[in-house]
This record gives sequence, C-alpha cells and structure tokens, in this order.
Amino acid sequence: MLKKPELLAPAGSFAKMQAAIHYGADAIYLGGRQFSLRAHATNFSDAEIGRAVSYAHERKVKVYVTVNILAHNRDFADLPAYLETLGQAGVDGLIISDPGIMRVARTTVPNLPIHLSTQANVTNMESARFWQDQGVKRFNAARELSLTEITEIKNGTDLEVEVFTHGAICISYSGRCLLSCYLTGRSANQGNCAHPCRYSYNLVEEKRPGQYFPVEEDERGTYIFNSRDLCLLNRLPELINAGVDCLKIEGRMKTIYYTGAVTRVYRAAIDQLFANWPDHGLPKLEERFMAEFDKVGSRGYTENFLTDPPDRKDMLYDEAHIAPTHHPVGIIIEGGAKPLIDIRNPLLPGQTIEYLGQGLNSSFHKVIKIINETGEHLEKANPGNTVHLTTNPPPEGWEAGALLRKEV
Repeated sequence: MLKKPELLAPAGSFAKMQAAIHYGADAIYLGGRQFSLRAHATNFSDAEIGRAVSYAHERKVKVYVTVNILAHNRDFADLPAYLETLGQAGVDGLIISDPGIMRVARTTVPNLPIHLSTQANVTNMESARFWQDQGVKRFNAARELSLTEITEIKNGTDLEVEVFTHGAICISYSGRCLLSCYLTGRSANQGNCAHPCRYSYNLVEEKRPGQYFPVEEDERGTYIFNSRDLCLLNRLPELINAGVDCLKIEGRMKTIYYTGAVTRVYRAAIDQLFANWPDHGLPKLEERFMAEFDKVGSRGYTENFLTDPPDRKDMLYDEAHIAPTHHPVGIIIEGGAKPLIDIRNPLLPGQTIEYLGQGLNSSFHKVIKIINETGEHLEKANPGNTVHLTTNPPPEGWEAGALLRKEV
C-alpha cells in the first residue's frame, strides 16, 4: 500500500512557518542563529525555536532544525549546549552533514533523530549504508541522483528517503562551493553564501582591461552559472511510487509568498494524486497545478538529474530570473468578519485581488475601500501598512495565515 509522503517546507522566519503550516506542510525545517547554512535568513533564537515548536506541535506539524554547517574546531565550543537546548525545546529531528557534529549530537541528545543533509553528498548505496550504521534515520538524496538511483537506495537500506522537489539549485556539487568565499570572503559552507552563481559575468583578458569579449547573451551580461530552479511536481507519481518518504521544498531565504504559494501547490497535488490513484499505472496531474508556479516567479524550471544529467537547456543564461505574473498583496494577520491584512505590495481601490484558499481554491474580490486600524480611509495601501478591506464580494471566510495576490 502506498504511503503518503511527508511534505517538508522551509521556515526562514516565524511568519513563513505560519504560512507553510496554513497551506498544509506536514513538517517544517528551520535554522537557529548558529550552525545553520542560511546565516542570512531571519532564523530563530533559542526562545523562538521553543515557540515555533509549540505552535507547530499544536497543529500536529513536526519541526526539524538545521545544524548543517561544515564545522571547524572553533565551532564546537558552543555546540553541546545548543543541542541540549534543541532537545529541551522538543524538536523532532536534527539535519546534520558534518560527522563531527553528528558524533557530538549522538552523545549529547541521543534521543533526537538525525536526518542527513544533502551537504553530505550521498550518491550511492554504500554511502547510505555507512550513514545508516552511524545511526542516521533519514537521508536527503543528493540532487545529482536519478530516480533509478533513489529507488535502488530506498529498496536497499532501512533509511527514510527525503528528496528535494522544488527550489534553487547550487551550480556546485550538492552545494559544496567555494566561489562565494573566493569572491567575497563569505563561505557557503559556513552558511554565509553571497550567491555569486547568480551574478552577471563578462570575460576580460588581464592585459586588456576594459575590453570585454563578446560572450554576453544580451546587453546586461551573461549568467553563465545560473541554473534553472528545480521542479519535480510532474514527477510526484513516480517519486511516491518509489516509496520516497519525504518531499522537501527549498527556500528559507525566499519570501513568505513563495513559501505559502509553493507549499499550497504541493499539498494540493499530493492530496489529489492520492484521491485519484488508479488500480493500475500511475496518475497524472492536471496542467493547472504547474500553471500555478507561473504566478510565483522563478528562474524557469528543470528536473535536474532525475532522468538524465542536465545540459544547456537547464541553465538560464540570459537573465537572473523570470518575472512572475502575480505579486503578493498581503498576509492575513487576523481572520473573521473583518480581516486584518499586513500589506506587502502597493494596493489601490478598484484593483482585483485573489484570496488563496487551501487546496487550489481561490476567490476574487474587487477592492472598494482601504481602511487603516484607526479608521482612516486610504487612497493607497503601502508595504508595512496593516489595513481592513471592503471588497465585492465581501471577504467572508478569510483565514489568518492566508495570502492575497494580484496580477502584475
């Protein structure tokens, strides 16, 4: 019997966590202020981790914490106390890549499950078995693995298998990269990546300064390292059929709109597949699921190594990203008959907004009036405003944590 996989969503902040949970994540992953590979995400203090765990557990959602830097000797002084804090907070697992950190975790918090980060680069059966022998419960498959290889490791070990299905791809091997350190002094392997693979580059010969060779695709330069984003939405039936235990969304540095909107699509897709799984063969998703991602924005999409190694078509050479067709309007802070909205992009009376319900359910509303918390009517709502809206039709059933958007 097929098992519904866990949907694991990123939580770069408390608000992003709330959006992910609202739109159906089974589990979220977050980073503390130390030992995490996303140092420039908002991240969580020790107290905030405790609050996040309480919030998630009240909603039957698990919390995993990233402790996945590639550590140096200097990093270990504070590690045991930090791990004990995570254990006391009641987190559901640790995401680790470094064997030294793993060794300390196994002695300091032996009851906490260890999930092996993609940074550990597990690309074969014997590596997976090695980590299983070290007490790892789950491993995140290297992005360089094909579906066949993932299936073989799943069938040949007792490990849970977690697969990234959506999000940015590092140009380097499973994210082990020194380009940021070389160009900016910021180490990707210590959580401080400057993302130089997204920069625009030109070629110049050292004895001819100022003379740029014609390698650019357009007048803005060439994005020679800029991979398209990963999207395995249409391969979910195969991944589920292979017994993958967890489908993971990348993006702790992304916006709250990205977090909520992408989680929403994957939740709806998984549920639709299981509701219509045939007795023979594999189901197929309707095109409307993939069409939702045009409204979020991306660098274009690739299935990376899942079938064949990527080639030119899997790179985005001529621009940094592809603009979305929609922009977020705001987040509903308080639901009920008179919802309170945190505005994230300018909004004017007369514009039509879309309320993103759970599943792929949406409703459309024309804005009649914008009123701030003191009762003042606004001609325009700007980012940072908190407002009430009068709309046609009225905003009935709007829930806290839900998102609003509009066409660009």
